[in-house]
Amino acid sequence: MRKILLGIVIALVVVFGFRYYEQQKEHRNQVIADTALIEKQLKNVGKLIVTEGTYAQVFSYEDSKKFYFDIFSSTKKALVVVNAEASISYDLSKITPEILAESKTVHITSIPEPELKINPNIEYYDVSQDYLNQFDAKDYNIIKKRVEVSLRDKIEASVLRQNAENRLISELQKIYILTSSMGWVLEYNSQTIDKPETLEVLR
Repeated sequence: MRKILLGIVIALVVVFGFRYYEQQKEHRNQVIADTALIEKQLKNVGKLIVTEGTYAQVFSYEDSKKFYFDIFSSTKKALVVVNAEASISYDLSKITPEILAESKTVHITSIPEPELKINPNIEYYDVSQDYLNQFDAKDYNIIKKRVEVSLRDKIEASVLRQNAENRLISELQKIYILTSSMGWVLEYNSQTIDKPETLEVLR
């Protein structure tokens, strides 16, 4: 009788051990498959997103020089019309995700900084200059720098920056939806992203 009971116990141990092994094997295979899928989807998200806008501004430039003990002065001036194309881009291929299969966690360690590009088209009108004070390369460089600074300030205060950030958040939400649907956890630095709204902190 003892031998029969012992045999039954051994048989049960073998059966349950085999089932446990199969379950663990299936779990490992599933984790490997999930990891491969997440890696593939992250590559799809890792693209360059560009938000573009156009801007127009009018500047006036004037420079005066005095001669002969400040008795005489010579002035040059111009009306400067600027039409500019600007873009803010995020290179999402630079996102550095760390995939932790054991804890089923995708950890994003860094997000690329936005890159602002400005392509101004500068035209000069009503240019007036004197023989003793004429436009030269220095003037055009000064005008160009002033234009770029003014445009940069204007763009930073416009909706272009916000629109670019919205597109960034939209792309990152795709990563959250993917990981969440597969039962994985998404983290940025030490913060767990438990809902799409949490990604707003990345602005």
